[in-house]
Amino acid sequence: MGMPWNIFLLTTSAFISSFALVCIAKPHGFVSGGLYGTAMLVEYAGGVLSLAVWYALFNIPVLIAGWRFLSRRFMIYTIYCIGMTTLFTQFMPWTTVGITDRTLAAVATGVLCGAGSGIALRSLGSDGGLNIISQILNHKFGIRMGTLSMIYNVLLFLCALPIIGVDNVLYSMIITYLTSSLMNYFMGLFNERKMVLIVSDRYREIGESILRNLGRGCTVLHGEGAYTRTPREVILTVVHNIQLKRLEELVYTEDPAAFMIIENTHQVLGK
Repeated sequence: MGMPWNIFLLTTSAFISSFALVCIAKPHGFVSGGLYGTAMLVEYAGGVLSLAVWYALFNIPVLIAGWRFLSRRFMIYTIYCIGMTTLFTQFMPWTTVGITDRTLAAVATGVLCGAGSGIALRSLGSDGGLNIISQILNHKFGIRMGTLSMIYNVLLFLCALPIIGVDNVLYSMIITYLTSSLMNYFMGLFNERKMVLIVSDRYREIGESILRNLGRGCTVLHGEGAYTRTPREVILTVVHNIQLKRLEELVYTEDPAAFMIIENTHQVLGK
C-alpha cells in the first residue's frame, strides 16, 4: 500500500465526511459525535470562529499526544487527513443539498460519515479526533476502542440538549449510531478476504492446485492431531470472496474427505 493510495483514501474520506456534515447535518442543526461534533456545537452556541477553525483547534492537543505515543507514519497521514477535512469544511462550495426531511438527512449523514471513517481507516492513517486518543488508551491501558467514544458522545449530547433541543439530539444520536455501524462495513469493502485452513492428506496436490488455478499463495503449517498424535499438514491460504467456491471445488475434487475452516478476515496487509 503506497503513499499515493493512502493519500487518495484520506482525501476521499475527508471530502465525504465534510460534505455530509457541512451540507446535510449542519443545515438541520445536527451534531456528529467526536471532536467534529464538539466543533459544531460550539459554533451553534455562538462561537466567534468558523466550524473549520474550531475543528482544527480541538485536534491540536490530540495530535500532540498522538505524536508522542503513536507511530510517526500513522500520525503524518492522520495530520494530512485532518488538514484536508479542515480545508474541505472551510471551502465547501455547497451549503446544502436540499434534503428537507430530517430523518432522511440524519440517515444520509450517518451513512456518508460511516463511509468516510471506514475509508480513512483502510489507509495507514486515520481521520483523527477520538480515534487517536482511543488508540493511545488501548495501547497503554488496554481500554477498549469504543469505550472513550461512547462516554464522550453521551456527555456531548447532554451538553447539546439546551442548545439544539431534544429532537435534534435524537437525530444526532441516529447519525452517530449509523456512522459507527457502517464504518466497519465500508472498511471491509476494500479488503474482502477469507482465510481458509485446509487439513488433508493430499495437501501437496491441493497446494499446487491453489497456486496454479487460483493464482493465490498458500503456506503449509505443520500440525499434530491432539487425540491420535498423528502429524498432519495444514494449508493456510487467503482468497477473495468470489474465489471461495472455486477453492472449495478444487479442494474436494482432490480430496473429498478434506477438512476446511473458513474465517472472515478484517485486514490483510503485505504481499
